[in-house]
Amino acid sequence: MRVMGIDPGTLTSGYGIVSEEDHKLFHVVSGGISPSAKQPFPKRLKKIYEELEKIIAKYKPHVVVVEDLFVSNNIKAALKLGHARGVAILAAVNAGLPVFEYAPTEVKQAVVGTGKAEKKQVQLMVKALLDLPKVPHPADAADALAAAICHIHSSRMREMLKSPSSFRGAGRTR
Repeated sequence: MRVMGIDPGTLTSGYGIVSEEDHKLFHVVSGGISPSAKQPFPKRLKKIYEELEKIIAKYKPHVVVVEDLFVSNNIKAALKLGHARGVAILAAVNAGLPVFEYAPTEVKQAVVGTGKAEKKQVQLMVKALLDLPKVPHPADAADALAAAICHIHSSRMREMLKSPSSFRGAGRTR
């Protein structure tokens, strides 16, 4: 399975693709899309959409995961972030890909083990899980990779829950 994670933002949208083969995770690509802050907002959204479109076409993920919004006190910032999320979802849907959404706390829980993990903890765990030589840059790319890893782990769990045979022998004592 090849999963593309997206951490949407209007200044930087992180992306990362993780492949799973034989229960091992592999880093495919990651980075950030950073349109010029001097551009009008609609042009920034267009740039994010076009770059995501190119990445999807080149790396052909099977699914896309978009990090959900966190609760923000700044309504204007939350609305702009919502626009970036919409652009990311549109790029995936237009490519015919299924889209999954996870809350930031779910992603942190799946990758670090606690939903209250700090950004640096997420970066270090992504580095370790993907056996990377250094922490992914920008930080938004690490968040996107974490979202992809979260989906892979969640998919495994869903498959296990579908298959009663995977629980055979569980809980037995001798």
